[in-house]
Amino acid sequence: MARTPRSKPLLQDSDAPIRSKPRRRRDPAQPNLLLDHMPRRIEPSLCLLKAKPPEGPDWAYEIKWDGYRLSIHIEPKGIRILTKNGHDWTNRFPEIEEGARELGVASAIIDGEAVMYDDQGRSDFSLLQSSLGGRAGKTTSPAQFMAFDLMYLDGHDLTKMELRVRRHLLEELISGRPDSAIKFSEAFHVTGAELFRASCDHGLEGIIAKHLGRPYRSGRLGDWVKVKCIQSESFFIVGYERSAGTFRSLMLGAYRGDQVVYVGSVGTGFKMREMSQLRSMMNKLRWTGKKPPVPYAGKRDIVWVAPTIIVEIEFRGWTSEGKLRHSSYKGRRKIQDNAAVYRIKE
Repeated sequence: MARTPRSKPLLQDSDAPIRSKPRRRRDPAQPNLLLDHMPRRIEPSLCLLKAKPPEGPDWAYEIKWDGYRLSIHIEPKGIRILTKNGHDWTNRFPEIEEGARELGVASAIIDGEAVMYDDQGRSDFSLLQSSLGGRAGKTTSPAQFMAFDLMYLDGHDLTKMELRVRRHLLEELISGRPDSAIKFSEAFHVTGAELFRASCDHGLEGIIAKHLGRPYRSGRLGDWVKVKCIQSESFFIVGYERSAGTFRSLMLGAYRGDQVVYVGSVGTGFKMREMSQLRSMMNKLRWTGKKPPVPYAGKRDIVWVAPTIIVEIEFRGWTSEGKLRHSSYKGRRKIQDNAAVYRIKE
């Protein structure tokens, strides 16, 4: 009977030390494919407000979208859609969530803005705001996500790359999907002054100028600049003027240092349903102090309320007395949207 041959032993009895096969030097022309840790959240890059757009070949110009700033996180465990302040609003934007799922990438973080459009095709914050449900609500109409930056893709941190590279990768990622809720925010090959003039002529809010050579940096550092046709800021409601129905106008407040001060009123731009909702909210916040919550020398019949509700107001400038000029109500802001109440410059 033939004997079964023994396998060659893994370790030999030898005086020679065991050595691994020499490793060749890495070709420096080959890319480094080590994966980067995916952050749970990236603080957004914010726009610095200026009166005129910067000019030159290093700047790209986009339309300023009038919506909610969001970031889409595509992760192995699923999709997260975060607000500017880091709150999870995934369930409010099912169409955007589905569009992100269809991109077919393992991981990504995309910066952009959720928008809805009016009858003339302009993004309209008030439409989007009114379409959002309660704490667990969803949009009643489909919103679109205008993507304008890419911070992370398939295991690679892109924040240190130039904007021109990030936008090239972003356009390749989301192009060719005409039915998707995720769209690429186009940059226009014109001067900043030309695009700003055209946006104002078409009744848009303004433009954004972005430096193509900069990395993605969180905060308001001047890499991104916004120029507005119509000023739009967030203010506190500090009271309302009585009327037979809901209210005649809202009294508005802003910060001067640490103090809230009166900056005028707004009486246009409301829908009846919004007026009823606001009146109900204000009735629960009636001011009980002996003095108004803000210094006020007027003679109107005002019901004062605690400065808690934040609203978005369009206006054409400031009067010499420091009050808003030609103001119009746009909608109520939510704390989750990181609504920053306007601060008066000293």
